[in-house]
Amino acid sequence: MSTTPKLDQGTKPTYSVAVSSVKELANLNSIPSSYVHPTLTNCEANDSSPDDGSIPIIDFSLLVSDDPDERSRMIEELGKACRNWGFFMVVNHGVSESLMSSMLNKFDEFFNLTAEEKLQFAEKHVLDPIRYGTSFNVLAEDSHFWRDYLKIVVHPQFHSPNKPTGFREVAMEYSKKVRDLVAQLLRGISITLGLEQQYLHNILNLDSSFQILVGNYYPPCPEPELALGLPPHSDDGLLTLLTQNGIGGLQIKHDGKWVQVNPLPNSLLVNTGDHLEVLSNGKYKSVLHKAVVNNRAKRISVAVANGPAIDAVVAPAPSDAPAQFKAMVYKEYLEYQQSGKLVGNTCLDVIRI
Repeated sequence: MSTTPKLDQGTKPTYSVAVSSVKELANLNSIPSSYVHPTLTNCEANDSSPDDGSIPIIDFSLLVSDDPDERSRMIEELGKACRNWGFFMVVNHGVSESLMSSMLNKFDEFFNLTAEEKLQFAEKHVLDPIRYGTSFNVLAEDSHFWRDYLKIVVHPQFHSPNKPTGFREVAMEYSKKVRDLVAQLLRGISITLGLEQQYLHNILNLDSSFQILVGNYYPPCPEPELALGLPPHSDDGLLTLLTQNGIGGLQIKHDGKWVQVNPLPNSLLVNTGDHLEVLSNGKYKSVLHKAVVNNRAKRISVAVANGPAIDAVVAPAPSDAPAQFKAMVYKEYLEYQQSGKLVGNTCLDVIRI
């Protein structure tokens, strides 16, 4: 196995400053200069194509079907989606619409708490089990992003804020349902890579997978053409699953163009992460995506980031092809990514051979 690269992580981030909130800025007539992104305005923010129906759709009920032909066909479609898009919608996934709505509502309730209540969970370190904050990394950024967030580690140990009422119960059920869904998707992905279906589960110790539940809050922005919810970036880990409150804003990079995503009702949006690109030795790409904002309605999204065990060493699966990436402990990658600026997939480039 390759030697784990040593990364220059710089100063460990400690958040001693008060955490602000874009929710408190939504009633302004213009945005503060610190939220203006001059290099990403107008053409970059607005130059996107509508979803023309070509985004892959994976029918989960067929992926786990007892009919071997149906299952084989859907596994083949899953491989195409990972290879050609790095992004797909999952339908008939078994997560009830009511549970998805409840999770969105509970995050909405959290973001409507008082500033004092939310600041009880203010981020101090990038691996804190509960992290409330704004933008991405306010101490490292030149310009901030029009987004508040709550990030919660929900596996292998489950954590939850004590407010709002009922949040813990909904979050526990939702994260468990998504984790089970991800396990099945990864079995299918293992097969698409020519591996035994339990390969990823075993090599990454997915019984102890590191799973983070993230609520994103994008209030109406008075000058959406000048701001970004999140910049173009890729995700760490294996698969990220997303649902949202019916307000669009997600765009993905495909064939060099930005594509607006209009999800099917009750579907879950899935994108492949950096560590799936590593494991596949570059066959499956970690797709770039971004969040744009609007001046009409708040957008809330719930993302579940699913990674290997925190201490797992991630390297390309054995093959005849030369390794394109160095092996690395997942925890070290997480700390490196979360400690700096959110820019493209530059973290992945650090371990690229």
